[in-house]
Amino acid sequence: MSALRLRLPATSANLGPGFDTLAMALKLYLHIEATTADQLTLEAVGRDAGICGAPMDNLLVDTYRALLRENRRDFVPIDLKIRNEIPLGMGMGSSSAARLAAAALASHFGGLQWSREKILSEAARLEGHPDNAAACWLGGFVASAWDQGKVWAVSIAPPREWRAVIVMPSQPLATRAARAVLPESYSRQDAVANVQRVALLTAAFATQKPEVIAVAMQDRIHQPYRGEVCPLLPRLLPLAGRDGIAGVALSGAGPSVLLLAVSEMAAEQARNLASATLGGAGEVEFLTCGLENTAAAVEFG
Repeated sequence: MSALRLRLPATSANLGPGFDTLAMALKLYLHIEATTADQLTLEAVGRDAGICGAPMDNLLVDTYRALLRENRRDFVPIDLKIRNEIPLGMGMGSSSAARLAAAALASHFGGLQWSREKILSEAARLEGHPDNAAACWLGGFVASAWDQGKVWAVSIAPPREWRAVIVMPSQPLATRAARAVLPESYSRQDAVANVQRVALLTAAFATQKPEVIAVAMQDRIHQPYRGEVCPLLPRLLPLAGRDGIAGVALSGAGPSVLLLAVSEMAAEQARNLASATLGGAGEVEFLTCGLENTAAAVEFG
């Protein structure tokens, strides 16, 4: 059976008001090369290599096994070579990339012959929401929705000069912990405010109008509550609209914060401004990258 090579980008989801709906792909990647083998072997380099290369409690491997079992296929041992650039547990779509990789591996080595649409739907089903998986698989700024077990998504290509500045604390945060602080219900006023801003943010990306984004990224559904477990957020939100920073939002469920900058120079200014703003906020790491407008790469042979 032919080898399978994958390149899956990091993502930043929610983007303020777009809870479980909006996300965009980033130029940081999970690279995978897989071939059939006599037994499962893993070799991992890059970020969090110890976790990515662990044979036990490995999200990618466990999902690959589970999908083969669910679809009544025998386990096919593979040799996995992993090069990872996506921080784990930082709200940058690492779990979506792993689940998409597992679905692609199960489709190929299990002989399931799934379409790209089916691979996306399977990964999103396992994630429980479609936003990260859709952006990772399709690239660009993506609006997505569930309907009868299928992911419906539209990708918009942001300007190539826009940059993402990711501000990461030293400790990760589990998505379930970030969801635990959310209320069970919302007022009509808050719901309407978010619907307005989701529409405005999507239009801003579609028409490439960064001057709209600071307002369009305002949120009343998850960020006001997650600030207590993501302390970088309330300190950085006031930077939206300043010095080339188009908008500021929690990246995914946190704990990282996204600063969307309109150029490479603006990204450098954003880093400096964020660093000065945080001051003694503890150890933080800055990552600057472009926005990925192309779909996840899937190559055979």
